[in-house]
Amino acid sequence: MSRRFRLACGGVPVVVAVTALAAPRAFAIQQFHDQFVAKYVTGKEGTPLATAVAEAKCNVCHVAGESKKNRNAYGQALADLLDKKEDAKNVEKIQQALDEVAALPSKVAGKTFGDLLAAGTLPGTE
Repeated sequence: MSRRFRLACGGVPVVVAVTALAAPRAFAIQQFHDQFVAKYVTGKEGTPLATAVAEAKCNVCHVAGESKKNRNAYGQALADLLDKKEDAKNVEKIQQALDEVAALPSKVAGKTFGDLLAAGTLPGTE
């Protein structure tokens, strides 16, 4: 092998490592999102809520266009009940938190987060 080839190939792992470290990290917890989808979307594909959730992705709970550390009112209510490290694998606790938050008032007068979800509206985009 030529010296150039060995040098070029030797640099590939460094480039891959630097690229991986520089990649943006998601702040949303996948298990929380998955449980939300299981509760409100699964079996209801094609509905306005299912479409909105698919488009919103992380922004079901986070504020669009801002730091993922910023949550909308719905996301903040869930964050008050769930710890991302301790509860990420606790399906029962996640589902319980989703139920509790659904009963809380949203910023829409007279509507709970659950009312908004039942109407096919994302809960944090009031």
